[in-house]
Amino acid sequence: MKYARLLVVGFILLGVGRIVSTYHVFATANDEPGNIACGLQYLAQHIYQYETQHPPLTRAMIALLPYLSGTRPRGQPTFQQESWDLITYEHHPEQTVMRMRLGILPFFVLGCLVVFDWARRCFGIASGVVATYLFTLIPTVLAHAGVATTDMGLAACLGAAFLAMLVWAGEPTRMHGAIFGFALALAMLSKFTTLGFFPVSAAIALAFYLAAERPGMDRLKQLVKQRAASFAIAVGVCLFTVWAAYFFSFGKVPVWNVSLPAWEYFDGIRVALTHNSNGHPAYLLGEARTFGWWYYFPVALAVKTPLALLLLLAVGIGVCCGNRRRVLYLMPMAFSLGILLPAMAGNVNIGVRHVLPVYLAFSVMAALGLIHLARLSDRKAWAGAAALVLVLWLAATGALHHPDYIPYFNELVGGHPDRVLCDSDYDWGQDTKRLAARLRQLGATQLNYGYVGSADMTFLEIYPGLPPIRNIHPVQPAEGWTAVCPTMDHATQYGLEYRYPNLKPWYTYLPVQERVGTIDLLYLPPGSLAGK
Repeated sequence: MKYARLLVVGFILLGVGRIVSTYHVFATANDEPGNIACGLQYLAQHIYQYETQHPPLTRAMIALLPYLSGTRPRGQPTFQQESWDLITYEHHPEQTVMRMRLGILPFFVLGCLVVFDWARRCFGIASGVVATYLFTLIPTVLAHAGVATTDMGLAACLGAAFLAMLVWAGEPTRMHGAIFGFALALAMLSKFTTLGFFPVSAAIALAFYLAAERPGMDRLKQLVKQRAASFAIAVGVCLFTVWAAYFFSFGKVPVWNVSLPAWEYFDGIRVALTHNSNGHPAYLLGEARTFGWWYYFPVALAVKTPLALLLLLAVGIGVCCGNRRRVLYLMPMAFSLGILLPAMAGNVNIGVRHVLPVYLAFSVMAALGLIHLARLSDRKAWAGAAALVLVLWLAATGALHHPDYIPYFNELVGGHPDRVLCDSDYDWGQDTKRLAARLRQLGATQLNYGYVGSADMTFLEIYPGLPPIRNIHPVQPAEGWTAVCPTMDHATQYGLEYRYPNLKPWYTYLPVQERVGTIDLLYLPPGSLAGK
C-alpha cells in the first residue's frame, strides 16, 4: 500500500509537470480571459453578475492567485472588456495567465485522486494505481487541465460526487451523506451540465443495480428506509452549500420574473438553456451546423482518445460485462452513459471537453482491461505482450504530442485534423503567441485577423504582441499577411455563415504560406489588388 501511494503521487506529479510546462507556450484560449473577470468580481466584490452562464467555483479558483497577488476589478462595463484589462493593465500578462491556470491544477489532482480511490475501493489497490497512471497520460485531460476554463473542474467534481454517492449507497452513515451532499454541491457549482449528467448517471446506476441484484420489493423498502435520514442530510448540505456559494443572495431571476434564493444560479440555468436552444456554430467531418449532431460526441471521443486507451477500454468493458452480476463493475459504465446520453441530446457541439468527465470512468475500465491482460499472460503469451505494447503506446502518444495537447488527434485522423473537428478540439486561439513570434521574424507591420462584427481585438496587440490588426472581410481581399483560424473559417466562413453555397471567402483561393501551430498564414503582396 505504501509503495502504491508513492507511485500514485509520482504519476500525479509527472502529470502536473507536463501541464505546467505548457503554460509558457500558449496564449490564452478563447474562453480563458472571461473567466478571470467573473471570478475576480466574485472574490473581490462578492457579487456574480458579469456572466452567469457558468457557476462560480472554477472561475473563483482561476481568479484566486491573481487576487492574492493584488489584482483587483477594473470596472469595465462587460466581462470581455474587463477580462483583457485585467490581464494586461499590470504589464505582466504572462504572470497573470500563469496564475490563472494554476487555479485549475487542484482539479486535476482531485480528478486523479477520484480515479485512484474509485478503482481502489471497487477493484483493489493495483487497479487504483494503474487507473491513475492511465488517466495522467490522456492528452485531452492534460490539455484541459492546462487552461483556465471550467471543464477540468466539472470532470473532477462530478466524478467526486458520483464516487461519494457510491460510498454513501454502500454505507449510508450521516457522515457519508454529508460528504455526498457537499461533493454534489461542488459539481453543481462547477458547471450546469451537472444538472443533466448526474441525475441520468444516478438513474442508470440504480437501473443496473436492480438488474444485477434483483432485490424484492420488501428489500427495496428496507434499503430506502435505511438511507432516508442520511439522504435528507445530503440534500440539506448540498442546497445550503450552493446558496452559501452565492453569499446567501435572494433576488428576482430576469425573464422568469420570480424571486429565488441564489437567483444568480437560476439565472445561469436560464442562460445555459437559452444557449442550448439557440445552438452554436459547430463543425464536424466537413459539415457546419448550428444545432449539432447526435453522433458528435461519439465521433469526437473516437478521434480524440488515444487508440491504446480505446483498446484497453474495450477489454475493460468486456471485463465489466463479464462480471455484470457484481454491481460495482457496472458503475463506470453507468457514469459514462449518464454523461454521453444527455450530451448527445444537446445542441452545443464545440468540443469533447464538454464530456471530459467520461475519462475518469474510461481510466477505471481501461485499468481493468490492462490487469485482465496481465493475468491472462500466464496462459497466453500474446496477452502480456499486448499489455506491454498498449502501455508503451499510450505513454509515447502523449510524449510525442507534447505540448500540443489541445489539437491532439489519434492515428485514425490523417494530415488534416481540422477537417474532422475544430474549435476547442483543435484551434481555440491558443497559438496566437506562436503567430506573434513568427510575424516578428517576418517583419510584418500589419495583420488581417479576426472577423467582421467581432469584438475589439486590439488587446491581442498588447498580449501576445500581434502587429496592428484589421478584421478579415470574407469577400473583400486584403493585401499583406492574413492569419486564418480554421474554426472561424470552417464553422462560420468569417461571417458568410454558408448563406451563399457558391461563394467562398477570398482567402480560400490563396496558397497557405505556412501553418503556425493551428493557424494558416497567407500573404498577398502589396499592389496585388491595384486596379481590381
